[in-house]
Amino acid sequence: MTRSFQVASADLGTQAALRRLILSLADSKRILGIRYSDWLLGAPSIETGIAASSMCQDEWGHARLLYAMLRDLGEDPAVVEHRRPDAAYASLDPLDEPFPDWAAVVAAMMLVDEALSVALASFSRGAFEPASSRVPKMLAEEEFHRSLALAWYRRLAASPSDEARSLLAEASRTMLPPVVAWLGAGDAPARALVAAGVLEDGPTLVAAFRDAVRAPLAEAGVDVDGAAPAVGWDGERGRGPGHPGADACERARGDRNRMLLVE
Repeated sequence: MTRSFQVASADLGTQAALRRLILSLADSKRILGIRYSDWLLGAPSIETGIAASSMCQDEWGHARLLYAMLRDLGEDPAVVEHRRPDAAYASLDPLDEPFPDWAAVVAAMMLVDEALSVALASFSRGAFEPASSRVPKMLAEEEFHRSLALAWYRRLAASPSDEARSLLAEASRTMLPPVVAWLGAGDAPARALVAAGVLEDGPTLVAAFRDAVRAPLAEAGVDVDGAAPAVGWDGERGRGPGHPGADACERARGDRNRMLLVE
């Protein structure tokens, strides 16, 4: 990809596509951070809870950096962060509801977090300069997330507990279709970003994701290559139908601390 994309000279459709991508990444990071934070005291060990806390802070920091890129599109990031309705959130589908158990947290660490890293890596190699300058640091911090995800995924996949193995496989199979659909999007906005050199095409992103998770998922009896994209697509937000629950959106916007908000 060449580094020559200029927002001011891009057509409105391409600008809207870039906005969709930034919001999808930023919203997913913010909501994922909330989902991790739910397990600070519920993780299997104190050390794992501390690790979850670190990942939560990383995701929120990454989200802030991504929201800030909206300035290049003429938007006020603070408005986007704190004043949107629930239905406007573009985070990945598997984050809409709280994780019901630790196996689901581990599956999300492996699948959702990895999918975001695959997309971000492509974004950083593209023609949008703010991404090429800011995203590499995010990816470096994500290496810790991946190492923890691999360790826990393999631990649960090899667990002597039938229930633990079953929960991990079930959560993984549930998360795969919407993740593959998100990465592999081939609609008009996705094609516009590819044409502008901002992002690689869907099949390339899906292939990179499958290569990254194939081996650990196989240990849980999950075939990543056989996962078909989820049915149903909201082109405006670049995800499936639905949105995060009210509680998560209130926390993401900072509703409960509105009078104390400092920017």
